[in-house]
Amino acid sequence: MPPFAEPTEPSKRSVRSDRRHPLYIGDWKRSIPYTDDDFARDDMDEPHFKRKRAILEKHPEIMKLYGIDRSTKWVTFLTVSIHLLCAYLFGRVLLDWNWTMVFFSYAVGGTLTQTFGSIIHECSHALTHESLLVNRLLGLFVNLGIPVPIAQSFRRYHLEHHTFQGVLGKDPDLPLDWEIHLVRGNTLLKILWLLIFPVMYVVRGLAMGKSPSFWEIVNILFTIGTDVCIWFVCGPRGFLYMILSLWWGYSINPAAAHFIQEHYTWEDGQETYSYYGSMNKLTLNIGYHNEHHDFTKVAWSKLPAVRATAPEFYNTISYHESWFQVLWEFITMPTFGPQSRLVRNYNDHRQARKLLH
Repeated sequence: MPPFAEPTEPSKRSVRSDRRHPLYIGDWKRSIPYTDDDFARDDMDEPHFKRKRAILEKHPEIMKLYGIDRSTKWVTFLTVSIHLLCAYLFGRVLLDWNWTMVFFSYAVGGTLTQTFGSIIHECSHALTHESLLVNRLLGLFVNLGIPVPIAQSFRRYHLEHHTFQGVLGKDPDLPLDWEIHLVRGNTLLKILWLLIFPVMYVVRGLAMGKSPSFWEIVNILFTIGTDVCIWFVCGPRGFLYMILSLWWGYSINPAAAHFIQEHYTWEDGQETYSYYGSMNKLTLNIGYHNEHHDFTKVAWSKLPAVRATAPEFYNTISYHESWFQVLWEFITMPTFGPQSRLVRNYNDHRQARKLLH
């Protein structure tokens, strides 16, 4: 992980300048468990809206990368079919392969579950088809591989995360107070916290206090129906395989390390991180997170081209090269915990958004 670029010299806030230009690295210090009691705080807006403009000033050709990727639907059909076939094999054929099923659900099922999450992510940004309806329907289809209804809720809350990254009360991706104060930097508690990550994503959404939308209700009914079908076709054991795959895939699995990699702070001043390792090939480049936040109209297959086009923006800030290392450092080092995030209040975000770069 190379050193990140130093932030520019702070200047007085005015209606004309943003002190973070052009890399939009802040001047805040990361929160350290047992030293600090809460998240790190910033008085500026989330960085990617302005960072995109700074990049486009130097590299307007990136706009040629905007658009959908029609191959995503074929990736969807292939991966969902493989996952359901595995559920059938373990549920109806390989009935004595107990530990093999558990291991397979971790290594293969868990990775496929993260692939499904990446496809749902692409559907949420309408990057698989020109029609929003088709994107929603493909999101429902890929939800076949995940036995809980997440596709439409993810779309709703993920788009809010982009708009209000780090804004208290508006970014649903932020850990809750009890997560911070209970877990802190304790290794055992961090392992347990990661193991309940699938539950925490539901709890954080419920904590936003919003009623289910029409499409969320459709998703719930659709998933109940498909789960019943999978139960009868693949048997209870096959359905258990899918539950295990979901649990591993969204908790303590290398492919799930992107949940930590994306916004948990490794360096002062930097709130978003990319991962450039080989597992991107299995997860639709979900590790290219700075590139994605900067250019949400670029589909997964073109995100490496964004980095290649503007290396002075992506190679000069901190990034990760191993999801295994992300998990290891986060779990074992007491200087990391759920509080290792950056937050801002809405008024500061709104006022700072008016600054020009």
